[in-house]
Amino acid sequence: MSGVMKRMGMLFRAKANKALDRAEDPRETLDYSYQKQLELLQKVRRGVADVATSRKRLELQLNQLQGQSSKLEDQGKKALALGREDLAREALTRRSALQQQVTDLETQHQTLQGEEEKLTLAAQRLQAKVDSFRTKKETIKATYTAAQAQTQIGEAFSGISEEMGDVGVAIQRAEDKTQQLQARSGAIDELLASGALDDASNTAKDDITAELDRLSGGTDVELELQRMKSELAGSSTEGQQAIEGGDQQGSVQQQSQETPRFDKQ
Repeated sequence: MSGVMKRMGMLFRAKANKALDRAEDPRETLDYSYQKQLELLQKVRRGVADVATSRKRLELQLNQLQGQSSKLEDQGKKALALGREDLAREALTRRSALQQQVTDLETQHQTLQGEEEKLTLAAQRLQAKVDSFRTKKETIKATYTAAQAQTQIGEAFSGISEEMGDVGVAIQRAEDKTQQLQARSGAIDELLASGALDDASNTAKDDITAELDRLSGGTDVELELQRMKSELAGSSTEGQQAIEGGDQQGSVQQQSQETPRFDKQ
């Protein structure tokens, strides 16, 4: 039972892999990879912007602390000038504490500046990589599209594509069916002509009857043709006699007109 299940699982994975391979479009995969690289580049740029913002904030704090340190130093000098050594000591003590903070901030500032430079360099390299990938992606897509078009054209001309194969099978089936019907029709005609197969409609005739009908039909035509010739010949004779009769009557009338008349006195 386990062997059957393993075979079914392998068959299912093979079918799924084949279906995925047909459905996969390399152009879509390349576009997806390019989109992911753009997203990564955008994250790096945001990181550079965040580090630069932190560095700028530290610089503002440093400027403030340095300003306070200078102010405390001035206050200490004024206190000594006025003979207030205690105030001068307090001002210098506060200035010393500020200087420690300034030193810490300067260290952090240098660290952030180094990170910012690294991220900026990484962003530049990634940008160059993304641009190169984009050029390569478009080249591969154009090549794939051209190859796909050439393959489709070649399959269409050769008839090995699935669509053209289906059309060819349909044409072959239609031709086979037509030939089968023609052969069946010819066989039935031969059987009816030989008398081996009765015609239920009584319209079929054997070869002797057909030949007699043909001869009879030809005789009828000849007889009808002779009759028409006779009628035409009779009509021509009567017309000629009528013409000759008319000529003789005209001659008699002319002679009677030319004979002189003698009046009785």
